[in-house]
Amino acid sequence: MFVDSHCHIDFEDLAAQGEALFERMQSASVQCAVCISVSLESLPRVLGIAEQRANIFATVGVHPEHTDCGEPTVEDLVALAAHPKVIGIGETGLDYYWHKDRPAWQRARFRAHIAAAKLTGKPLIVHTRDSAEDVIQILRDEQAVSVGGVMHCFTETLAVAEAALAENFYISFSGIVTFKNAHQIKEVAASIPLDRILIETDAPYLAPVPYRGKLNEPSYVPHVAAEIARLRGLSIDEVAAATTANFARLFKLVVPAL
Repeated sequence: MFVDSHCHIDFEDLAAQGEALFERMQSASVQCAVCISVSLESLPRVLGIAEQRANIFATVGVHPEHTDCGEPTVEDLVALAAHPKVIGIGETGLDYYWHKDRPAWQRARFRAHIAAAKLTGKPLIVHTRDSAEDVIQILRDEQAVSVGGVMHCFTETLAVAEAALAENFYISFSGIVTFKNAHQIKEVAASIPLDRILIETDAPYLAPVPYRGKLNEPSYVPHVAAEIARLRGLSIDEVAAATTANFARLFKLVVPAL
């Protein structure tokens, strides 16, 4: 059994597929998925999906790329996180690829999410792009170690992974780990402790081989597990069991059975 720890099945191309999307999940033995919030405006849509299905969970947060949306306060995030299907705070973090001037508002938003996570006791879902040094430093400064979380869609170096592990964070791998030239990510996936690894799709983006370039979906997450198994010399069942147990431990829940 597998868990897709990070996807966006509320996005239009996936939401339009209706029941068929969830049937394919079940056929692929994907027993659970987390629909990740990227804005306050889209949160009702995310929660609507999670409320309808026992095996879909949600998070609350505002993505660091987004500037044309409501700015969350700590109080907003804490209140919204009280929903029974919300299991984490994020997607949050820093993105200096799209915001090359390293705006102060982005770092302040990240700190607000960390504060909300500490108040609610719910782990953080962290996005980092061209910003790893600042992300790690802010996690340290704000003592995020007390709640921990996950570095999602990890694309950084082994040194960054080790720094994140020291701050009580798990490392989540997406379909990128299956790409032929993703040598750095493969090294991390092969090297870090198995009990700190999660798997994800980040659907509808970053479909793994053999679906690269196509619309991604939760039913493809076993391909991520298969590549990690190959890199570590394990069976896919071992990776599935470990990553599912890691997910349940991080988010303090019982993963629903298929």
